[in-house]
Amino acid sequence: MPTVAIYIFPDVEVLDFAGPYEVFSTASRVFKRRNPGSDDLFRVLTVAKNPSVVCARAGLNVVPDFSLQNCPATHVLIIPGGLVDKEVGDAHVIEWVRNRSAQAMITASVCTGAFILAKAGLLEGRTATTHWEDIANLQAQFGNVLVRGGVRWVDDGTIVTSAGIAAGIDMSLHLVSRIAGRELAIATARQMEVPYSDA
Repeated sequence: MPTVAIYIFPDVEVLDFAGPYEVFSTASRVFKRRNPGSDDLFRVLTVAKNPSVVCARAGLNVVPDFSLQNCPATHVLIIPGGLVDKEVGDAHVIEWVRNRSAQAMITASVCTGAFILAKAGLLEGRTATTHWEDIANLQAQFGNVLVRGGVRWVDDGTIVTSAGIAAGIDMSLHLVSRIAGRELAIATARQMEVPYSDA
């Protein structure tokens, strides 16, 4: 059962983490409905720097499932966006993301979470995207990253990045398709009543 770990932090954008959380948990629910008696397809969890309550953007309080110290082995690591300056400047967080990514099958970002991946050196020489407002800034700060605009997500193998906020849902459906098949991804999108696109 692949574990999907979503990193959350103060002023994280709510839909950036809640969208992927919903996609992977819904995919598991749809899979179990189609395969009675089976285990969950994905284990979805949140992880934060420490176990205390995280106040997300707009004041939503979230209790993380794990801290950086006790987060279990991760198959898919998702780094959402929001106000990321403090995270980008936190050497401990950046080191954890770098090390955890090395152990994961896929590391993905939503929106400005791409800045955290870039700071960790994970986007060096790769193609990536972020929120349309931040594309020029990402390119200016990290000149070795080929930043694309006008796309919902960019799949560069072990690293996948998405544009802003709701684009994280599209990217997560794409990841479900990669891991568990297109048919389940389409069924998950239908269950969530969101459009499904292969591009």
